[in-house]
Amino acid sequence: MKFQYRPSETRGGADHGWLKTFHTFSFANYYDEDFEQFGALRVINEDRVAPKTGFPTHPHREAEIFSYIISGELSHKDSMGNVETMVRGDIQMTSGGRGIAHSEYNDHESKQTHFLQIWALPSQRGLTPGYYTRHFTDEEKTDVLKLIVAPVGTEGVTEEREGKSVTPIHSPLHFFASLLSPSTNVKHTILPPTPASRKPDEKLVYVQLVQSSGYNTSKAKKDGQGPLVKITSRAGDEVTLGEGDGVFVRGGKVGEELAMENVGGARGEIVLFEMDA
Repeated sequence: MKFQYRPSETRGGADHGWLKTFHTFSFANYYDEDFEQFGALRVINEDRVAPKTGFPTHPHREAEIFSYIISGELSHKDSMGNVETMVRGDIQMTSGGRGIAHSEYNDHESKQTHFLQIWALPSQRGLTPGYYTRHFTDEEKTDVLKLIVAPVGTEGVTEEREGKSVTPIHSPLHFFASLLSPSTNVKHTILPPTPASRKPDEKLVYVQLVQSSGYNTSKAKKDGQGPLVKITSRAGDEVTLGEGDGVFVRGGKVGEELAMENVGGARGEIVLFEMDA
């Protein structure tokens, strides 16, 4: 495996007043030729939306778009007739396919909304648009790496609008989350590629430590008071993430392990993406 560390402060983004956002990949007015996408992963925006504001109705197509709610409330409305208010633990997947339009608002009177907005490229074009919601409690994610999203066709994944299964996605992408306590570790084992993989002997992984303690455009604090997640491979590669930091992992082989240990002083929220190369 080969690690590429991405410090939080090198992410793109902006403070628009009503919206404070970080961009892991090129988005809106932020462009970096080195960070346009990673496998099927095209967008990870860490957004904070002020009360009574949000994103007005806008179109999407040929993208799998999902929101992972960290705190606050997010109200969704779309051209398929779906109306939903999401809270912490909720995940909402919109399969854009041939085209949809939606809006996302923080309708709360006083509380900010903090969420990850994630886009992935679909495995095929021209899909019928779809909408799915799931809920995963903090208990389900505490000190384990919980599978949240998996490709359609994966055993146990159903395409019901609501349900108890893992969230379906029409993309070769798995998404995991963990609430990791201090002095605790979890391990991720590289999964087999999807049948359509062009490089079946190589997998991609991206891990990010959510910036849970508050909006901060400076270098992630690593004083030991907050969460610090040390990530190591069996071959000895190692990196330590502060809040907002991420690491791109290339060259993963099926069955290899990534170990993640919280060496800091507070619980941290980890998100992990695994994709075909």
